[in-house]
Amino acid sequence: MLTLGIETSCDDTAAAVVLNGNQVLSSVVQNQDDLHSPFGGIVPEMASRRHLEVMDSVVRRAMEASTASLEEIGLISVTAGPGLVGSLLVGLSYAKGLSYATGLPLVPVDHIQAHMMTLDLAGGTPLPGVFLVSSGGHTTLYHLDTGGDPIVLGTTLDDAAGEALDKAAKMLGLGYPGGPAIESAAAGGDPSALKLPRPLSGKDTLDFSFSGLKTSLFTWLRREGYFDQTLAGRRLPLSIADLAASYQQAVVDSLIERCLMALRHTGASNLVIVGGVARNALLREQAAAKAVEAGVEVHIPPPQLCTDNAAMIAALGYRQRERAMVDPLEINVYSTKALRSEFKAPTWKAAGISASRSAKKSAKKSGGN
Repeated sequence: MLTLGIETSCDDTAAAVVLNGNQVLSSVVQNQDDLHSPFGGIVPEMASRRHLEVMDSVVRRAMEASTASLEEIGLISVTAGPGLVGSLLVGLSYAKGLSYATGLPLVPVDHIQAHMMTLDLAGGTPLPGVFLVSSGGHTTLYHLDTGGDPIVLGTTLDDAAGEALDKAAKMLGLGYPGGPAIESAAAGGDPSALKLPRPLSGKDTLDFSFSGLKTSLFTWLRREGYFDQTLAGRRLPLSIADLAASYQQAVVDSLIERCLMALRHTGASNLVIVGGVARNALLREQAAAKAVEAGVEVHIPPPQLCTDNAAMIAALGYRQRERAMVDPLEINVYSTKALRSEFKAPTWKAAGISASRSAKKSAKKSGGN
């Protein structure tokens, strides 16, 4: 079966055609970096308007690259959330119209779960396992069972890792997007040059925190005069390369520490790291090394599949094709929504670890202890 995937959850307009949920025939992603770069971050209204301008051409390019005709498509899969509501509505509205006009079934999928199943497109997703989803606005640990049902283990209490990298890049004058800018600037820098905190390090929680790390960098830069234009030309104590390397190392250390904790407490033998931050070479290298030491396997998709793309949307849609709706007009978008959690407090108490705040809320709603 050929599945047409459509993705517009944030600032990338994407479409793809995937065969049987695992073979990518085409994948087109049009980013908006030129649009948002002057602002140092994404402007939601501008993002949705750009999606409107290019949505049709991106889908047409994906169809042409796949050499498939619309008559050969058997299913349409579209991101319903989470994400920016205005952006999501553009993709969903387009998919609804196409479904209504052609009679093709439409399946709405969760953007985060699509990231988790990205390895379906690169040899298969190892299950069960611990999954770290780390992207611009998300840093969350999940456990997936053999059926691919997600259980939230921990999430960020403030900034996501991608947001923390973006904000640091802005402070250091490195531009947008921040993750690649920090990584590039860190080349040749000394990761031990600046002592930065690893928030929540050593705590019995699987949650993350990056706000304190960001604040520590800002405080140091201000104290040393990096923001004082009157000091231009003064020799500053550390180079931008050293600062970027130190900050990048702190982010990577925080991510890996929580992953290893999750592996120990779940007993899982597979660690999967996905999302835009998974493109970071330092994270990929050090996660692989730590996994070997811990006796587990680490799996990370190819870099081109880590960032937002429609191929992963098509792949998950194919997995969930039984959820396809003949009447697509009933589908709506959502900006934030936790994936299904089966948190059981006694399990975590027995493991000797505090449940994440998000898991506790889920347990309360479902009547757990």
